[in-house]
Amino acid sequence: MSNLPSITLNNGVVMPQLGFGVWQVPDDEATATVATALEAGYRSIDTAAIYENEVGTGKALASSGIAREELFVTTKMWNSATETWTREGVLREFDASLDRLGLDYVDLYLIHWPRAMRDDYVTVYRTLVEIAAEGRAKAIGVSNFKRPQLERVIADTSVVPAVNQIELHPNFPQAELRAFHAEQGIATEAWSPLGQGRGLLEDATLARVAAKHGKSPAQVVLRWHLQLGNVAIPKSATPSRIRENIDLAGFELDADDLTAIAGLDTGTRVGPDPDDFDWN
Repeated sequence: MSNLPSITLNNGVVMPQLGFGVWQVPDDEATATVATALEAGYRSIDTAAIYENEVGTGKALASSGIAREELFVTTKMWNSATETWTREGVLREFDASLDRLGLDYVDLYLIHWPRAMRDDYVTVYRTLVEIAAEGRAKAIGVSNFKRPQLERVIADTSVVPAVNQIELHPNFPQAELRAFHAEQGIATEAWSPLGQGRGLLEDATLARVAAKHGKSPAQVVLRWHLQLGNVAIPKSATPSRIRENIDLAGFELDADDLTAIAGLDTGTRVGPDPDDFDWN
């Protein structure tokens, strides 16, 4: 197993700082892909109901031979119908995810998107608070929430999310939101930490930093995340890249490197703006 660092969430739960994401991995390939990640040393696996690969992911976890307490499993709630965003609907969605994963509990359960225009995410979050109180989710949080939605759930429930999983990479570093997270004790988790293959890893600046350290651009970006204090969940279906992405020991970015990478901030998203995203 790797010796990658962990962070302690605001409720005392320990979470690996580097995890493995399974977005866009088909369910019939998820078992083999997740098994490769576990063999490489990953212990944190991030899935979601909408990925439709919780079954395959669960099979890999069950057959891994790794003790459950050594694994950190995240899944997220997605709803395609308005009526699901009720207490009863949330409980049904959570139970269905547990069943597909074959688990008695998850380590982290997230609201996948706030749907801020519908103004019903507080009801969902209150139900997540109940699930956590029962111990069926060791920690709860949100994904794609901006500051106003975070402030609202904190004010209405007095329970600060343990994690906010957001789009975050050198082209879109989200400094203001990360600073707010730090003030509130919310861990920042980056989805698309490598920029989703939209040209970030071909950038000449990253190539220079990578050459300096004898590492790949992807390894440099992931080390950047770790040094910022972010949790990152890179995704790959290629075994060699799965192993490369976790091989981050033995080097550290210096001040010049960090300044160079800061210059890559374009304020450009690769995914949708949460203020506008609704899937109905």
